[in-house]
Amino acid sequence: MRYRILCVCVFALMVATTSAQTKNSISGKCAKPAIQQSVPAGDQPGHIFTLAQGKCVSKGEVAGAMSKEGAFAEHGDVMGNRLRNSGVYLETYDSGDKVFYTYQTTGTTKDGAFQAGQNTYRITGGTGKMKGMKGSGACKLTAAADGGINYSCSGEYTLAGAAPAKQ
Repeated sequence: MRYRILCVCVFALMVATTSAQTKNSISGKCAKPAIQQSVPAGDQPGHIFTLAQGKCVSKGEVAGAMSKEGAFAEHGDVMGNRLRNSGVYLETYDSGDKVFYTYQTTGTTKDGAFQAGQNTYRITGGTGKMKGMKGSGACKLTAAADGGINYSCSGEYTLAGAAPAKQ
């Protein structure tokens, strides 16, 4: 009986000290990368490795701050009409605070141009009010006519040492 009471007390303490996740969504558009390079992998025709860096414009809210702009740096592996990318995304908010993400993307291409895809992301931290932030989510990606990418993301986050923001 004491063991059950101890387990219930420990569980209640864990719940009380764990911040709840706050759901959020963000969308935007990344321009065609300002820097984009590729090299053939050499093992098969149509297999290339890529490196890209660019900027994005975004709309969304986190902890009462409105997103303003983003920047990404990524590396990828393209084989035929399939791609896989991994990268880092930095989101800047109107408060001046920043949030850092890592992401993994899968998608399709046609004639070397991105068509559609999805990614998963992890929030790895931030600055100012966003310092110590953690979270995760997923995005849907579609090609933009100018060679950029439109995205729509949803996920959850927790601010370090604070109750979650209301949304």
